[in-house]
Amino acid sequence: MFDSIHEECGVFGIYENRTSDVAASVYFGLYALQHRGQESCGITVCDDGIFRHKRADGLVSEVFSREELDKLGSGNMAVGHVRYSTTGGHDTNNIQPLVIRHIKGNLALVHNGNLVNAAELRRSFEMSGAIFHGTSDTEAIAYSIVRERLTSNSTEEAVERAMPYIKGAYSCILMTATKLIAFRDPDGFRPLCIGKTHDGAYVVASESCALETVGAEYLRDVDAGEIVVIGQDGLQSIRTNCTGKRNICIFEYIYFARPDSVIEGISVHHARLCAGRLLAKHSPVDADIVIGVPDSGLDAALGYANESGIPYGIGFIKNKYIGRSFIQPEQHQRENAVKIKLNAVRETVAGKRVIMIDDSIVRGTTSARIVKLLRDAGAKEVHVRISSPPFLHTCHFGTDIDSEENLIAGKCSTTEEIAQYIGADSLAYLPIECLGELVENRFGYCKGCFTGAYPVDISGAGRKNKFDEKIHK
Repeated sequence: MFDSIHEECGVFGIYENRTSDVAASVYFGLYALQHRGQESCGITVCDDGIFRHKRADGLVSEVFSREELDKLGSGNMAVGHVRYSTTGGHDTNNIQPLVIRHIKGNLALVHNGNLVNAAELRRSFEMSGAIFHGTSDTEAIAYSIVRERLTSNSTEEAVERAMPYIKGAYSCILMTATKLIAFRDPDGFRPLCIGKTHDGAYVVASESCALETVGAEYLRDVDAGEIVVIGQDGLQSIRTNCTGKRNICIFEYIYFARPDSVIEGISVHHARLCAGRLLAKHSPVDADIVIGVPDSGLDAALGYANESGIPYGIGFIKNKYIGRSFIQPEQHQRENAVKIKLNAVRETVAGKRVIMIDDSIVRGTTSARIVKLLRDAGAKEVHVRISSPPFLHTCHFGTDIDSEENLIAGKCSTTEEIAQYIGADSLAYLPIECLGELVENRFGYCKGCFTGAYPVDISGAGRKNKFDEKIHK
């Protein structure tokens, strides 16, 4: 119903040197990462080498009652996952953690990202007799590690040997009977960080906001290409596959991550304020009020207001209680359905020239509905400013950006044409040359969805059509 974009998932893991209620810790960590995936979730607990897990469709609070957490029992390690399906579709077999029982033991794997050679890997394994239960990339990663484990001295050595054959984006946490292993692809497309609690437990998570939820202090990010092994001997690092590159998805800073997270030393809140300030410098307009579209447009709107001197206001109220079970309305009802999720504050916008800040425009249908909300609330003018460049290409690394022929920036030849389509008086995007300033030009980043130039070869990735499947299923 809403042509918004989604991230594939969030991962969380904890290692204790004692038996404790690790399932509850993972529950709170996943709760903090819920914005990264609302379709399904799961937790696997390790208790003296025995794995117990629970996976299901739904939000973390829907799937894990206190009773369900009690069933998982105590342990010294656990991993968890929240998911929104980009690759693999809506299939219960794709819900993570993925638990594999092989000849040398058990492992549980959680994964954030998307592989570009998953189909090639899958064919290779199937031709040698492997049986796949789901359709997600995560199984291909797990099988790659298990294959190497058969001739390796340890699981971390197997991961080290498998990584060169796994192409694309992967920030993973793997749990064996005795250790927790975190590893990140050599480009570092997706975030992954490490923390430590006051009583010595190590925590690994997609974002630093999840560390704080369980009382862990942020230590550092897992480097691109690094393998971090956490066990009885503490934390060890394997850097064989580190190349010194970093190509983190720039959209983590613009949209995906929570504003209170810090990724690669850069505050997400600061990056969004910076985007707003840059928009004000490059695309000024006379107006009476600056408002943001919740949630990721709010910080950018504040940055625009601070730079321009135009007052900042609360222009929308977001309904916080729409869960995954929200009923899709009939086609003829969809024009007004956006009001269930978002409503304009008439007192803020009526009779005023409004600057509306949002993070992106995908197909344009939701942007048109939001602009109409402001018109209906009495806005005299609506000037739309977008805190990212226009989407022109699909993403192959874990972001559910639509096929190119459906992106409005590709279908319309000019920005003015897009503005007319969404009903805005004017429209401007963040210039692509400004993206580096969001991360203070400290490191490389992936901007393939804007330019079509990807950091790795995507020739085997295939066509992305998951967005259409989600809308029309």
